[in-house]
Amino acid sequence: MKKNNARKKLWEYNTIFKENDEIYRYAAKELGIPDCTLWILYALRADEKVTQKDICGALYYPKQTVNSALKRLESDGCIVLSEMEDRRSKLISLTPKGAELAEKTADIIIEAELAALSGLTEEEQETFVGLFRKYTELLKNNVHCKVREKR
Repeated sequence: MKKNNARKKLWEYNTIFKENDEIYRYAAKELGIPDCTLWILYALRADEKVTQKDICGALYYPKQTVNSALKRLESDGCIVLSEMEDRRSKLISLTPKGAELAEKTADIIIEAELAALSGLTEEEQETFVGLFRKYTELLKNNVHCKVREKR
């Protein structure tokens, strides 16, 4: 692929990626919750045994942002933070009120995503996720190498 064409493809990819970000920001705003809260609820729907560290690692939000959102959810009675063996880690669990909030927010997003994904064949789904994962790993490695070269 010629360099100019590759740049156009990268621009197209990045605008699509940013459009996806905007879809989730729009949804969070319309659903009346902050982005981080939406993603925490989403994570709790995906896996009922989640810690703050898990959320920070999966969502790439700063620890302080996640902590603030968790404190708000806890004070609103939506989650319970339970101590684990490692006292620095706390297990996050939805309360009935939190499950109701997740149903009205994160579950709507999950349903929309599943509907969108079902528009692809099973093979297309595998290809889509596989290529996106491969590109992300290649990008991460190349960015790290290029940044180290510039130091």
